[in-house]
Amino acid sequence: MTPRTVLTIAGSDSGGGAGIQADLKVFAALGAYGTSVITSVTAQNTCGVDAVLSLPPQTVTDQLESVLTDFTVRAVKTGTLGSPAIADAVAVAAGEGRLPHLVVDPVLVATSGRRLGTVAAVERLLPFARVATPNRAEAAALTGARVETVEEMIVAAKALAAGGPEYVVVTGGDTDGDEAAVDVLHGEDVTTQLRAARVSTRHNHGTGCSFSAAIAARLALGDSVPVAVAAAKEYVTRALIGARGWELGAGRGPLDHFSWSV
Repeated sequence: MTPRTVLTIAGSDSGGGAGIQADLKVFAALGAYGTSVITSVTAQNTCGVDAVLSLPPQTVTDQLESVLTDFTVRAVKTGTLGSPAIADAVAVAAGEGRLPHLVVDPVLVATSGRRLGTVAAVERLLPFARVATPNRAEAAALTGARVETVEEMIVAAKALAAGGPEYVVVTGGDTDGDEAAVDVLHGEDVTTQLRAARVSTRHNHGTGCSFSAAIAARLALGDSVPVAVAAAKEYVTRALIGARGWELGAGRGPLDHFSWSV
C-alpha cells in the first residue's frame, strides 16, 4: 500500500533532535512518507544553537513547488519559519488551499534560549491552521497575556482559536515541577484537558516538533483532530520514556522516536 505523504516546513537541526530531522523521524515511525521544505539551517547540538541562517523566501517557494507539484500531500506541519517574508511565502500556498490539514507549531525560541522565529511570522499562518500547537511561553507571546496556570492556558487557547485556527493545543509539558503534563485542546467550542504523567528526563530536545509532527501524521492517516492530538501526546510520552537512559550529547538530548528502548 502506498504510504500517505506528509510535509514538514521547518529549520534543519544539525544535532538531529528537532526541526526537519525530528519531523521526518516521527513521520516514518508513524507510517507516513515524509517530505520537507527547509526554511533555515542551524548549527546546533544538545547544548544549544550556535548559528542560524534563514534561506531566501524564493528558495522556500521553489522547494514548496517541487514537492507540491509531484506528491499528493495529505497533511503539513510548520516549525521554524525564520522571518515574516518566509512565512508569507508559505502563506501563499496555504491561501491557495495547497497545504491540507496544516499544523502550525509556532517555534519562537529554542530550548537554549536562542530566538528562532518571530510572532509576526507565526501570525501570518494562524488563519490557515487546522491546528496550532503553542507551548505556554509561545501562547503568552501570541496573546500578550500571562499563560502559566491551566486556567490561563484555557483562556489562551480560546483566544487564539478565535483568531483563525480551527483547533489550538496549548502544551504544558515545558515546565518543571508539576506532577502531570497537562495540555489544553480547544476547538469547535469544546475544551479538553489532556493529562499524562510527567517524565523526568533531560532528553526532551525536540518535544514540541515531535508532537506537532505526530499530529500531522495522524491527520494524514485519517484521524480526527482530537484523536490525532491524543495519539500524539501518547507517542511523545513513550518517546520521552524511551530516551531517559540515553547518553547522547552533554545537554538536552533527543527523544526515542522509534521506540528502540521501550
